[in-house]
Amino acid sequence: MPVITLPDGSQRSFDHPVTIAEVAASIGAGLAKAALAGRVNDRLVDTSYVIDGDARVAIVTDKDPDGLEVIRHSTAHLLAQAVKQLFPEAQVTIGPVIEDGFYYDFAYPRGFTPEDLAAIEAKMTELARADLPVSRRVMPRDEAVEYFRSIGEIYKAEIIAGIPANEPISLYGQGDWVDLCRGPHVPSTGKLKAFKLTKLAGAYWRGDSRNEMLQRIYGTAWGDRKQLDAYLTRVEEAEKRDHRRIGRELDLFHIQEEGPGLVFWHPKGWAIWQVIEQYMRGVYRASGYQEVRGPQVLDVTLWKKSGHWDNYQDNMFFTESEKRTYALKPMNCPGHVQIFNHGLHSYRDLPLRYGEFGACHRNEPSGGLHGILRVRGFTQDDGHIFCTDEQIEGEVTAFHRQALAVYEDFGFKDLQIKIALRPQKRIGSDEFWDRTEGMLRKALAAAGVEWEELPGEGAFYAPKVEYHLRDAIGRTWQLGTMQIDYMMPARLGAEYVGADSARHVPAMLHRAIVGSMERFIGILLEHHAGKLPAWLAPIQVVVMSITDRQDAYVRQVTESLKNQGFRVESDLRNEKVGFKIREHTLQRVPYLLVAGDKEVAANLLAVRTLSGKDLGAMALETFAERLRIELDSRGRKGVEG
Repeated sequence: MPVITLPDGSQRSFDHPVTIAEVAASIGAGLAKAALAGRVNDRLVDTSYVIDGDARVAIVTDKDPDGLEVIRHSTAHLLAQAVKQLFPEAQVTIGPVIEDGFYYDFAYPRGFTPEDLAAIEAKMTELARADLPVSRRVMPRDEAVEYFRSIGEIYKAEIIAGIPANEPISLYGQGDWVDLCRGPHVPSTGKLKAFKLTKLAGAYWRGDSRNEMLQRIYGTAWGDRKQLDAYLTRVEEAEKRDHRRIGRELDLFHIQEEGPGLVFWHPKGWAIWQVIEQYMRGVYRASGYQEVRGPQVLDVTLWKKSGHWDNYQDNMFFTESEKRTYALKPMNCPGHVQIFNHGLHSYRDLPLRYGEFGACHRNEPSGGLHGILRVRGFTQDDGHIFCTDEQIEGEVTAFHRQALAVYEDFGFKDLQIKIALRPQKRIGSDEFWDRTEGMLRKALAAAGVEWEELPGEGAFYAPKVEYHLRDAIGRTWQLGTMQIDYMMPARLGAEYVGADSARHVPAMLHRAIVGSMERFIGILLEHHAGKLPAWLAPIQVVVMSITDRQDAYVRQVTESLKNQGFRVESDLRNEKVGFKIREHTLQRVPYLLVAGDKEVAANLLAVRTLSGKDLGAMALETFAERLRIELDSRGRKGVEG
């Protein structure tokens, strides 16, 4: 007689084995109707799952994160069923859940079209309204292989053939369609009420470019129509904010076929870069960092010593010279250890903080490249702190305060802190990982910080603190990191002389605040929709004339503002002033200054903000002072709009 313990601690007894659906019904008709799946002793299962012993049980609905995953998983099956009904010759391959949705890959002789996508979505709606029961059955592996071969699903047969022979194969069916899947799934297709197919793409079978190209259909699914509509609105807004579009419109950068994943920075884009780099240099200096520079290319023997050869070589670029093999650096840390090693250090020298705007290269798959958010060549605001065990807590706490101040300056106030813990592929003993993970927890606790833990997501050599920032439309980006590492300095021979006159391996703290400069600029462009605050804008002010009678005055004003360190351009074109204002507004220039005969006579300027707010006429000195206050305070003081 199973005793079921519910999340609130209450218990229910049954005199027979019971399904998740029956447990839900015993609680209430409303919950029974809403049930999508269940958790039995923390294992996610179908509502048809039978419980024959005492267990902890939770009913999963569309209000739960697990419920949303079940909905998306089941909607992927709905997509595959619809494709098979409309295009019987199509072969079904894999269809996982991804962030905010799902996809399914298909082999089909011709390319799917947008019209096909609309027809498939309509068929999915029809199948959902039919409320087809979803059932699970188990089949021996070899029998499952033969079954899928017999119905022409060669890709499914290949997947199953790769599963160990003694592992049972679970199949899910709905109507006339059956698919390989671990599950769980919704009890019937009628539970799938809010979905949309979003795009088509190509994808290689098993992600290998040597294999045949398949067609990938992406979709999204939510618990109800309101959530779906909100998501589609976010997607629409994200498209407007796409940094690639903004980069073209503002002439900031480009990437071309001859340099995949490598950025060509144009003058205005490089101006943004330089503002950020010089700002971060100031942060370095204020925090006691010494700026250094390491080589771009190093012999692979160093990368073997550091551990990168065994754990990271698939992501590295290599070259040869005089029968020696070299690697372009994928990260800066081994080079910083070499600088530390060039001389003997005492415990009195520590902490020793190095910072570098280090250019790195990583051999990212071409399919994963995305504008300047995911590139092969990038520059990090990279830093490493060599310190004693006793200094770790203070350094992590100081870094935390430093990172928060930087993010606020760039307009980010909503952030989450997470600790990424030991991955499966790693170096170091369990004792090492226990100790370093414990140190990070202790340091964050000392800083009064709440955090989330991410099992398996640490670097191969150390756990790390991650800073995740939420942008203006609710998306989350992982930026800064802080890692405690003893393995790399030990492997590369880093030592200091302690108070006991013995040699010790220092702790090496890997830290970055903005991370990749390229990625950070892309995030900033999307967060601000290209309307960068004045202190970051590549052009802060445009001074324009109404007729050529004001040209000399406009040149004088422009030169004066430039001499005060502002980024200013003049517009003396023979165009209507309304046209000029509109054009520079589209270029997201924070301030537009207009000079007509009246302004020249009074030695004033008509001042207008990017938002269209008219600040009236003011003297050049008054405007310059207001702008200086705004820039110095990173926009927290000064003119609104």
